[in-house]
Amino acid sequence: MKSLFIPALLIFPSFIFAQNDLKPEVSKKADAISQKVVNWRRDFHQHPELGNLELRTAEVIAKHLKSLGIETKTGIAKTGVVGILVGAKPGPVVALRADMDALPVTERVDVPFASKVKTTFNDQEVGVMHACGHDSHIAILMGVAEILAGMKKDLAGTVKFIFQPAEEGVPVGQEGGAELMVKEGVLQNPKVDVIFGLHINSQTPVGQITYKPGGTMAAVNDMKITVTGKQAHGAYPWSSIDPIVVAAQIVNNLQTIVSRNLDVTENPGVVTIGSIHGGVRSNIIPEKVEMLGTVRNFTKEDEAMFIQRIKTIATKTAEASGAEAEVLIPYSAHYPVTFNDIALTEKMLPTLQYSAGKDNVKLKSPVTGAEDFSFFQEKIPGLFFFLGGMPKGQDPLKAPSHHTPDFYLDESGFTLGVKALANLTLDYMGMKKK
Repeated sequence: MKSLFIPALLIFPSFIFAQNDLKPEVSKKADAISQKVVNWRRDFHQHPELGNLELRTAEVIAKHLKSLGIETKTGIAKTGVVGILVGAKPGPVVALRADMDALPVTERVDVPFASKVKTTFNDQEVGVMHACGHDSHIAILMGVAEILAGMKKDLAGTVKFIFQPAEEGVPVGQEGGAELMVKEGVLQNPKVDVIFGLHINSQTPVGQITYKPGGTMAAVNDMKITVTGKQAHGAYPWSSIDPIVVAAQIVNNLQTIVSRNLDVTENPGVVTIGSIHGGVRSNIIPEKVEMLGTVRNFTKEDEAMFIQRIKTIATKTAEASGAEAEVLIPYSAHYPVTFNDIALTEKMLPTLQYSAGKDNVKLKSPVTGAEDFSFFQEKIPGLFFFLGGMPKGQDPLKAPSHHTPDFYLDESGFTLGVKALANLTLDYMGMKKK
């Protein structure tokens, strides 16, 4: 049996802590500003903005960073904000990242700060909600910035605060997110040595941190499959080449990739069709059906195999019925695997354990969700971990999941996120101190 768990991760190098006696001060300061962090989060929650439209969000962030005396750049990758805090002592450049965008979801949670925002998305009127916790990520990183700015004289290095737009993706034809930030040089001037990020999780108990070395979140490709047949009256199906029937066969056949082509003992994989559109009324067999879907993998080899099989299955299934199928993959988005640098994870695990307590830091299984934090990790070593946001005692299987109208976070978990990111920064700088 192969395992990505490394025994060395259990080692607690005391030199990390010996080099850095600032963490007690971080803890004290994080507790002191805990309500401020909650208030920021509630403000962002009441005023959610979709990807590439985070104008108000960016304005609030920039105002806060400037008030701390942090060099602040705006308009990065459209609406992103970057703060640069240069410590009094030389050392590495550490980047910390928070994503800013909300989702086209109508909130059902009964809280005083619930979102009432409405917008038009993909030609549909929808609500807008921070249904994935990005509002908490912003607030946490603003708290970290406040703490570290107050320790500037003790910092042995530079901190780059990256507030990133459009993690959830952008409309077809637009650029955005981490990929565009990297393209515009966010990891340069000054050159970043390492990056840390977190994601709150509504099904992990408050007070816990989970992590995984290596591939922690999946690579993702979206796809569009267009099936073209022959239109006819619904009463005379023998006169048609029915693209709806063909589309149904394609959906079923695609599931055999995971069940028959993927070695599930090595890595997981997912093929999901999430949208099917065809026809306008009950008695007309349409000419076309369009399907949208997502594909998740953990290795480049599996990714290539899935893409090849999807194209073959779709086109040949259609051909067998006299129809045609066009497959576009990726259609509008591709994220690489979110890969936690194994050596970096080993070095920084004691910091996470110090921040949360050893028993509250747990190794986790791979996550088939995707994260564009992976674009940063393609360029530099990075560590991405998960922060508990579920009320203690709640059943994780019953807790509302991300991207749903009932998504809920226990705000008491935010302080641990502030402490963890600040401590990771200080300890990494301490390790690199010469």
